[in-house]
Amino acid sequence: MYKKAFILPLLLFIIPFKHQAQDIPRLYKDALQFEAKFNDKEALQKYLEILRFQPNNPAAVCKSSELYALLGRRQPTKEKQWDYYKLAKSYAEHALRISPNSAEANFVMAFALGRIAIISSGEERMNAVKEIRTYAEKAVQLDPKQYKAYHVLGRWHYEVSDLNSVERWLLKMAYGSLPTSSLALAIRNYEKSKQLNPAFLLNYLELAKAYNRKGDEKKAIEFLNTMIKLPPSSSNDAAIKTEGMKLIEKWK
Repeated sequence: MYKKAFILPLLLFIIPFKHQAQDIPRLYKDALQFEAKFNDKEALQKYLEILRFQPNNPAAVCKSSELYALLGRRQPTKEKQWDYYKLAKSYAEHALRISPNSAEANFVMAFALGRIAIISSGEERMNAVKEIRTYAEKAVQLDPKQYKAYHVLGRWHYEVSDLNSVERWLLKMAYGSLPTSSLALAIRNYEKSKQLNPAFLLNYLELAKAYNRKGDEKKAIEFLNTMIKLPPSSSNDAAIKTEGMKLIEKWK
């Protein structure tokens, strides 16, 4: 009798958990549908729910990191952005612990560090800048079709090639010597990203900025006009198109 009394509550505990764990494919489907509707906040909640049952699910961990980074960009204050970017980095670190040789895990770490670098300054920023390249390069080595990582590398070269003297000194201290960077390498990586995914709108925007800095305003505007005609594929694309239209007016 006592044995039955013990087993019944145990079964009542196990069965609901098993049922919920079996819902993971549904949660994935829901998350993807929310992403398709550009509802990143709800998509993130679905991925976090998956992690309640499978804390080491590589895809859900990587997606959580990427979405925290994307949502952080839209926060109204630097403090709020910092909170989101730190969470993005934390999930990226977890992804790398689970799968250190995953291209996606290395990409989300590079992406999170990139967002942190944008709102940081001084030594902290330069330390992030140093790591961004390491993770992005590993991502494309592991998966040569990782177009987002090529975009990150393009942005890295674009920013590093334009650092001021103090930032260059700090970066030299972080590396031991100044790393090779140039506008030409930025354009090359952006072009590679475009080749791999011609529908990636953000890449057109940054590629246009690179050509504008090079002095080729005509080509820069051509890329922006192409971008504006493309259908949105992410939650940030409306804002990206708006920025592109403003740049066209500015560069005419």
